[in-house]
Amino acid sequence: MIIAKSLFYFVLAGLCEIGGGYLVWLWLRENKSLWLALVGAIVLIFYGIIPTFQPAHFGRVYAAYGGIFIVMSMLWGWQVDKIPPDKLDLIGAFIALIGVCIIMYWPRN
Repeated sequence: MIIAKSLFYFVLAGLCEIGGGYLVWLWLRENKSLWLALVGAIVLIFYGIIPTFQPAHFGRVYAAYGGIFIVMSMLWGWQVDKIPPDKLDLIGAFIALIGVCIIMYWPRN
């Protein structure tokens, strides 16, 4: 249950970071409404709060989050930008997830 809760927080943080950043991206790069940037900024604030619910210390959480972010960014690109990951993307994402499992969930003394 602890791992499921931790993964939930990682995914939620990833959605906030990528989604908030994407809204700012749309404003700056696609000339969309300033309101998108403001909503994106608020969502990014939530991204900063969510990792505090993780059971590990700051450095471990953010190191492991990097792997989650890699996978979620590729999924975002595939689903939102319609650019599917290639074989090397998938291999790299798999390696990153192995790192997440070791950093966050491997038993320690």
